Amino acid sequence: MRFDLLSILIPAYNERRTLEALVEEVLRAPLPEGMERELVIVNDCSTDGTGAILDAVAARHPKSVRAFHQPVNKGKGAAIARALREARGDVCIIQDADLEYDPAEYSKILRPILNGDADVVYGSRFLTREYARVLYFWHSMGNRFLTFLSNMFTNLNLTDMETCYKAAKSSVFRSIPIRSRRFGLEPEMTAKFAKHRCRIYEVPISYRGRTYLEGKKITWRDGLKALFTIVWFRLVDDLYNEETGRDLLFRFDRSPKYCLWLARRVHRDLGDRVLEVNAGIANYSVFFIPRPRYTAADPRPENLRFLENRLAGVRGGEVIPFDPAAGGEPPRGFDTVLCLSGLAQAEDDAAALRAMAACLDPGGRLVLAVPQGRWLMSPLDCSLGRRRRYARHEILEKVVAAGFEVEKTASFNKAGVKWWLLNGLLLRRKRIGRVQLKLFDIFIWLFRPLDAVLPWPGLTLLVTARKR
Repeated sequence: MRFDLLSILIPAYNERRTLEALVEEVLRAPLPEGMERELVIVNDCSTDGTGAILDAVAARHPKSVRAFHQPVNKGKGAAIARALREARGDVCIIQDADLEYDPAEYSKILRPILNGDADVVYGSRFLTREYARVLYFWHSMGNRFLTFLSNMFTNLNLTDMETCYKAAKSSVFRSIPIRSRRFGLEPEMTAKFAKHRCRIYEVPISYRGRTYLEGKKITWRDGLKALFTIVWFRLVDDLYNEETGRDLLFRFDRSPKYCLWLARRVHRDLGDRVLEVNAGIANYSVFFIPRPRYTAADPRPENLRFLENRLAGVRGGEVIPFDPAAGGEPPRGFDTVLCLSGLAQAEDDAAALRAMAACLDPGGRLVLAVPQGRWLMSPLDCSLGRRRRYARHEILEKVVAAGFEVEKTASFNKAGVKWWLLNGLLLRRKRIGRVQLKLFDIFIWLFRPLDAVLPWPGLTLLVTARKR
């Protein structure tokens, strides 16, 4: 994937003394070959003349500098959210307007993304670096403590969560809603990057910190708010903006531990050349890559953009538009077709199964997960776009008719049946609440062993079949 334009997001509040010099440094900063830049500067209702300086700078550099003004002061988080809405680049990086961070290090920060290794890169002030100004001990200890606490809740090993320099693919930045208005932005973004299972890298950067007399604004109160933010976004899954599929938050299979549980159940049946149909937003793909060939297919453009960024640079990874239920020429040359969602949404599921068979080499394998139990059909299924739930004999007959020999079947998630009965059939709910989804996720460790002992069929049927 090509990255041709870098959007540099600059929030500015009462930075009259440094804004102009900062813009000149950013415009002079070397970038990777072939990459252009745009500066997206948001004046957060400054009262010291910053707005006038920004307009003058934008008039001098109309091709590179885009200026926006907030009508009221809303904080750094709100300014970054506005800048992201206005950004046009393939990659974004956050840059404070106070000259504490050196724009000359952009190329170093962007390298893991451009090489295909990372989705997100943090510039760390605490890794080995060339130089750093010596300043406040307790401020440094506060940063380290907040990073330590954030790492505990996100299971990351960052050295500098509070750094300003965060670069990411634009689609990743835009996919997460930013709720924090002030400096809670840093732990919020970190928590959401972790829950998205982004590939996060750190690189060492230099740091020219400033004193409070020189204009530093963060205080101990912001540290306390950051503590609350770290805990809050560990408990709350507020992961998707509307345009990237916020409704997926309420889907039963959006529980990350559930996805891992299902992935572990099927991964032994996957070969080296895998086609995942209806891949969505890589809920499961991340557990199966890298492979010699892993192709994620989906018919929806918004999902394809997300998949392209998640699989960019992954060895053997590719993304294609393909809907097995829509006809058209199927991709070929695979030893495994993986379909963990989507068959129940197809108008003609038999045709979809035949298309999946056409993608496989002779002897190739179909790994399929379908919602089980016709009697469980409820408004929850309808809200997910499902046209049906399957009886076991019904789906097996359709798999055989499509040219497969069934190797094995397994009932999956038996404990979820009672939960589905309560919400879907008794309460007639159309959405799964966040708290319920979180509780379900927490108790996956208990549901796993119950699959072996509960006497009724599970909520999902897993089918593994071989192409004749």
